Amino acid sequence: MNPVNPFQKNQELTLLITSLSSEGQGVGRSEGVAFFVPFALPGETVRAHIIKVEKRYCIAKIVEILEPSPDRVEPKCEAFAKCGGCAMMHLSYPEQLRAKTQIVRDCLERLGGVNDVCVSETLGMDDPWRYRNKGSFPFGFVDGAVAFGFYAERSHRLIPLFDCPIEDARVTAIARTVAEWANRNHIRVYDETTGKGCLRACVVRVTSTGERMAVVVTKGDLPAKESLVRLLNVESLYHSRNDRQTNVIYGDRFTLLNGKPQIVEEQNGIRFLVSPQSFLQVNPMQTRVLYETAIRFLDPKPDETIADVYCGIGTISLAIAKHAGKVVGIECVPEAIEDAKKNAALNGVGNAEFLCGLAEDILPSLVKNGMRPDAIVIDPPRKGCEEPVLSAIAESGVRRLVYVSCNPATLARDVKILSSFGFCVQSVQPVDMFPHTQHVETVVLMTKE
Repeated sequence: MNPVNPFQKNQELTLLITSLSSEGQGVGRSEGVAFFVPFALPGETVRAHIIKVEKRYCIAKIVEILEPSPDRVEPKCEAFAKCGGCAMMHLSYPEQLRAKTQIVRDCLERLGGVNDVCVSETLGMDDPWRYRNKGSFPFGFVDGAVAFGFYAERSHRLIPLFDCPIEDARVTAIARTVAEWANRNHIRVYDETTGKGCLRACVVRVTSTGERMAVVVTKGDLPAKESLVRLLNVESLYHSRNDRQTNVIYGDRFTLLNGKPQIVEEQNGIRFLVSPQSFLQVNPMQTRVLYETAIRFLDPKPDETIADVYCGIGTISLAIAKHAGKVVGIECVPEAIEDAKKNAALNGVGNAEFLCGLAEDILPSLVKNGMRPDAIVIDPPRKGCEEPVLSAIAESGVRRLVYVSCNPATLARDVKILSSFGFCVQSVQPVDMFPHTQHVETVVLMTKE
């Protein structure tokens, strides 16, 4: 028995679930110990079986729901609770939005020390289905045939799919076609444990302009190439060769098999060229809401210089450029920077400059050499900002900062650091980019007197 935690693995107990964690798990307490119970909902009483014991918490699974929540609904997906993709599909959508607001609020209070700022209600969708414009599907050999799907949570065990209700139907249709091609041509699926086999994954994108891109990833050369081109009548078809024994999807080599090298996305009246490695938000409808919120918070003026850190292919930069004197975008992916420059030219934007390099190198260097932006927008990956980026923001003398985050926990951590530099949180707006999952985007306005 653990000296701090009185519970043991395989023990069963009755729990009242009081809240949701930032990972979408039900949270209850017993004898001062926190319990995390996947797929349990606030207000429910459950019989739980302990599967993991740590010093101050336990992880348990539901044995029986003794008192269900009135907000529990029947999930629309047969793979729910198996594939690891959606943690909240069993919760009514209005309650999902309320839960995400509370997750953001809890993180900012507990981790960020922000106690006196109102978190606005999460902005949701009228129809929270079929919103994903991109899918990344590994392949496996299931019941004697090649199948695509998603991995079970925290594993590489394939959960086969025919469809996914949060994916654009065109995305899963293309994945099914690739599986059909592999079965027709007796192509072996890559096995991660042995390193043998050929077909690894396919990545599919669709855009608001109706264009489709598919990238088929193999170990070694692509077999039956002509057959694949005939079956996949898409605007852009690539092959990526990945011979490494890794769980990274893409290899270093991309070969255009058919169609054009880039497809076109349109957001907020701006057209973007999209390459296989381009980062693009997966929910186009909510992307508009997210960026409009960010620009409203930023409030750029015609005579101001704005820095866009982690700018990707320039989606926010070019929207800001309509309102600002100059925009400087920073991104570490060379292909994204090239796309950003092409996108600026495509849209006739002449007041945006894009610099390639790590944000933690480029921004401190710019500030050291005298750059004094009037405002900064940052949209970092899930891990949040590196410390040199936050220090450079403070040293720049900027008084308006907009932080766009996909992870409330790292957002709260960085907000706490920025607060120590004299920044104050003014507005917090969560946006539901990923209905039925535990993920939430948040836009935060911070100012410095």
